Amino acid sequence: MQRPETAAASPWAIELTGINKRFGAVHANKNIDLKIKRGTVHGIVGENGAGKSTLMSILYGFYTADSGEIRVNGVPHAITDSRHALALGIGMVHQHFMLVDNFSILENVVLGAEDSPLLAPTLSKARAELKRLASEYNLEVNPDAIVEDVSVGLQQRVEILKALYRGADVLILDEPTGVLTPAEADHLFRVLRTLRDQGKTIILITHKLREIMAITDTVSVMRQGEIVKTLPTKETNPEQLAELMVGRRVLLRVEKGAANPGKTLLEVEDLVVTDDFKVPRVKNISFSVRAGEIVGIAGVAGNGQSELLEAVAGMRAPMLGGVRVNGNPVSFVGDDGAARLRRAGLAHVPEDRHRMGLVTDFEEWENSILGYQDEPQYGKGFILDIDAARKEAVERIKKFDIRPANPRLKTANFSGGNQQKIVLAREMENDPDVLVVGQPTRGVDIGAIEFIHNQIIKMRDAGKAILLVSVELDEIRSLSDRILVMFDGHIVGEADPATATEGELGLMMAGINKKEEAAQ
Repeated sequence: MQRPETAAASPWAIELTGINKRFGAVHANKNIDLKIKRGTVHGIVGENGAGKSTLMSILYGFYTADSGEIRVNGVPHAITDSRHALALGIGMVHQHFMLVDNFSILENVVLGAEDSPLLAPTLSKARAELKRLASEYNLEVNPDAIVEDVSVGLQQRVEILKALYRGADVLILDEPTGVLTPAEADHLFRVLRTLRDQGKTIILITHKLREIMAITDTVSVMRQGEIVKTLPTKETNPEQLAELMVGRRVLLRVEKGAANPGKTLLEVEDLVVTDDFKVPRVKNISFSVRAGEIVGIAGVAGNGQSELLEAVAGMRAPMLGGVRVNGNPVSFVGDDGAARLRRAGLAHVPEDRHRMGLVTDFEEWENSILGYQDEPQYGKGFILDIDAARKEAVERIKKFDIRPANPRLKTANFSGGNQQKIVLAREMENDPDVLVVGQPTRGVDIGAIEFIHNQIIKMRDAGKAILLVSVELDEIRSLSDRILVMFDGHIVGEADPATATEGELGLMMAGINKKEEAAQ
């Protein structure tokens, strides 16, 4: 591939000057100036809606800026699309991988970059180039392996190889560790350091401040569409970055006292759950959760956690096994299992608030009673007491700091963090005995994370039993009183969050339990 023109004296791989982008009334990027030094790892952090993704989409050619200038290696360019960006040496690894599952790694790498009408010469050339890239950047893969048969970490490696094969000198990574085990994340960081040391430039978009501190050389903080600060990573800390992101001081650690567990409120016995294709995803799982404790389920996404949550919440009938709430067995006969569990004292905050927790076309007050609309405080029979529902919604908006404070606003017009607060307020304020929470802070701003964590701890301290599922290992370790680790549908180990190391949990998340092996 012919390399783009380079201004001889420029130390900057990327320069963005006066970048503006509007989407209707939303000013997503406001007069942004940003310089990224060649051969460095540059982090970009900010709350949801801060403009990070928009800015990188402009650099990668998905969007065109309304005004401003982009310089690549010192030379101005009007980047028109992603092919143009690739031709300039800019590649992007998306948060959701863009791979064809039933193609081989080799076929995925060359897809869209064929240089001959005959595929065989292209594949032969690509095989040799993959071997070179693997050796140079520690990115070993089996080129003939089928993508759907390899781990998520390897799939991400394929995405990086795709960009490098197309000649990328600047690599944009969007939330790259969201689906990785700690060991896979550590390997990714080693790869990024190698790429940097070989002269590549890395732009890392992440909400994980620990990763910013671990891997970046420089960090830029965005807030409300603007760059508020760019500084060397070694001169800052997570607390300062969080304050810059939110505009106020944020408590990053979860403050909680010791648990005081009481009687068992939730029991799961020999549960087997299949997915929509009748493939077992939960395999003979048993555990219990007591009053006044938080039991966290750790694991890489896709190891059966979603199906487990849906079964415990009455949304998916198990193939075998049972669930007890307050000592009473739950019936899964019929299609009203979730409603029966609510009446039995179990509330559920689903993993996907848009698909299972909200009707975004409804107004806030309607979502505030969704699933509980038949409760007597909202009227009798088919007559809904709208005034009572709206009054209660106002009280919850105030208590949970939901913004804007407007119960008549359509839920689609709230930010992700405020949508999550609507769901949490609805489920928590109905005073359940058991709270089942999936990904409580997914897509949530750092300020709202602090609030949500505090609400979960308050429920525990009020004597509720809480089952927590999260792919964020830091969140599991901070909130949980006991940790269960899932791998391939099984619980492969239990850990005490006060003593378990990230390495031990990471091994269990990969299916390896050193303690059990030592005991055998």
